Amino acid sequence: MSSTTPRVLGVAVPSPLRRLFDYLPKGAPPPCGWVPGLRVRVSFGRRQVVGVVMECRDSSDLPLARLKPIEACLDQVPLPSDWLWLCRFTARYYQHALGDALMHAMPVLLRQGRPLETRTRERWRALPNHESSSHTLARAPKQAQLFNMLCQHPQGLTSQTILGQGFSREQLRSLEAKHLVEQREEPMNAAQWPPVQNLLANPALPLNAEQATALNALCEGLGHFHPCLLHGVTGSGKTEVYLQLIEAVVAKGRQALVLIPEIGLTPQTLGRFQQRFRAPIVALHSGLSDLQRLDAWEAAANGRAAIVIGTRSAVFTPLARPGIIIVDEEHDSSFKQQDGLRYHARDLAVARAKHHDIPLLLGSATPSLETLHHAQQGTYRHLRLRQRATRHAPARLELIDLKGRPRHGGLIAPVRDTIAATLEAGHQVLVFINRRGFAPTLACHSCGWMADCDHCDARMTWHRQPPVLACHHCDRRRPFPDACPKCGSADLRPLGSGTERTEEFLADTFPKTPVYRIDRDSTRGKDALDKILTEIRRGEPALLVGTQMLAKGHHLPHVTLVVVVNADAGLYASDFRALEHSAQLLEQVAGRAGRASHPGRVMVQTMHPDDPNLRLLAERGYDALAESLLDERRVAKLPPMCFMALLRLESPREEHVMTLAKEAADALRDHLGQHQLKVDCLGPVPAPMERRQNRYHMQVMLMAERRSQLHEACAWLVHWGEANPAMRRVRWSLDIDPQTLN
Repeated sequence: MSSTTPRVLGVAVPSPLRRLFDYLPKGAPPPCGWVPGLRVRVSFGRRQVVGVVMECRDSSDLPLARLKPIEACLDQVPLPSDWLWLCRFTARYYQHALGDALMHAMPVLLRQGRPLETRTRERWRALPNHESSSHTLARAPKQAQLFNMLCQHPQGLTSQTILGQGFSREQLRSLEAKHLVEQREEPMNAAQWPPVQNLLANPALPLNAEQATALNALCEGLGHFHPCLLHGVTGSGKTEVYLQLIEAVVAKGRQALVLIPEIGLTPQTLGRFQQRFRAPIVALHSGLSDLQRLDAWEAAANGRAAIVIGTRSAVFTPLARPGIIIVDEEHDSSFKQQDGLRYHARDLAVARAKHHDIPLLLGSATPSLETLHHAQQGTYRHLRLRQRATRHAPARLELIDLKGRPRHGGLIAPVRDTIAATLEAGHQVLVFINRRGFAPTLACHSCGWMADCDHCDARMTWHRQPPVLACHHCDRRRPFPDACPKCGSADLRPLGSGTERTEEFLADTFPKTPVYRIDRDSTRGKDALDKILTEIRRGEPALLVGTQMLAKGHHLPHVTLVVVVNADAGLYASDFRALEHSAQLLEQVAGRAGRASHPGRVMVQTMHPDDPNLRLLAERGYDALAESLLDERRVAKLPPMCFMALLRLESPREEHVMTLAKEAADALRDHLGQHQLKVDCLGPVPAPMERRQNRYHMQVMLMAERRSQLHEACAWLVHWGEANPAMRRVRWSLDIDPQTLN
């Protein structure tokens, strides 16, 4: 771009329209000049919004007289260039509006126009030469007390900490005037890095042969794009490999970005990293305040944060000196955003690592079929950890036949006896049931009425605390009925078991043993999950009842028995990925057993113990099942053997969504035929749950063997949808690489 002032600024604004909007520069340019990446406040329609300058041009398609000037420039320097590249790539790949992508990728306060600046705080430190302090402070006992406190903390204390101990700012200033203490400003988040030789707060753990081999292979790839799959059984020590690899990266003055799937894992992961490193570490997740999130984002962008740990959206965190990206539990569906900008954080991590020419490490005990396929093709290096850090092998699944056997709290008698024996031996038991509430639904024993949701094709779940019927799809709630609304009978009975019902039964059956329930309802409070896990890790005999929140990544050393209440949810689902996801979940929850000094056991209750896929998983493990599923996908020409996109349409009017879905599919087929694009167009078909949140959902599926042809078809479809006025009667979106058909 020339150094002269541009006549037109192409600005991306928060809008679903996939285009830039032209504005005129106003006032003196910022010190950096008019460049892409500057945030500006502009008038857009009847409101003022924050946008981002993406182009600086000499002309516009519109007459300059019709263009509005910007209201203000909000930045002195542009937003980081690596962040701008990632946002452009994301919008292009996922066929999304650039303005929306930019707003999604930046902290809330930046969207609102707050300056991106380093917030600082005061830190006070005692000066080393203070032999005369006792004489100087003889008549100022409070100052002497403050001075002695500072002497006990060589690194100094912040003003907030000092004032919180009951001292005053005047006492600090008096000590400063007597040349006994000094004050300096430091960033609120992430101070400067320590010297390389002082990087570790605690020494690294010894590695076994497999870990050492994997670490050496990973260290060889530092400095260039080197995608690797670290495929290790649960408890094999993948995190220790991450830590020692990050040590090598940070020692070279580079930054590490670590993505984890769940906010519940953040305290555990953050705590372990903080115990190991003295380098500044920041966390990014939805549990932070807007100001905390902005501070962490700014510390990473300016290079003060050596290690960034975060959930899905942390993939957009800018890094001044990127050195490595690690995606832990890369298979986890939480990395896929399911509404709005439907990106996959793992896939963006791959693109970002390639752009920066840095290594990428994907870790999992149950890799996604996409990642396994890349490893088999040689696109990713495949590193294996087959043995646990303990001497015990991972527990195999024992299939327990439920047919014809009475259940109480979802559990049959032999399983209850095994639970009792495990508790008697002083160990802990994890009971996994992936259904919240007391029971999946409520039914009338007289007439057969069932509690259906008024807004969804789904049953309402009965919750006991408080007593309410709730839909877990649209969050609609109804009071618990006194009698059947259809026949008036009072004989209403729960069907099936949820976490609340199983918890209640276990508490009655084992009254002397604490029962901890871990699901979304029991962990809503601040730090609630962390407090429960702290109690569990004390090691006393206990019963843990939980959903998949408890299955993912938690180290529970005292659990020796895992019971899966019902393993059948994904066996015969309509979604072709359901079996893969169910197998991953079963293997992950099984991995919670026997992680320390005692071997583990896993009992899986099922109505289909002879199902060939379930038997393969139980007898030969996830790897064998994954190979079988890859063969099936190869024959059926399903991902990862092809590329897929899903046009989703929804409307409160069933006739609108059906008509427009058919119109879109017909128009797309005509376009594909005219341009000889090898893309299959399937549908339209109703979504697996056709009515959800009182809206009807239809889908059109696109599949192609070549990604370029699929994206060409998707780009045309998006353009057709935007140009078709009738499409404004429905809500529609395009999901690239969908992870679920729901």
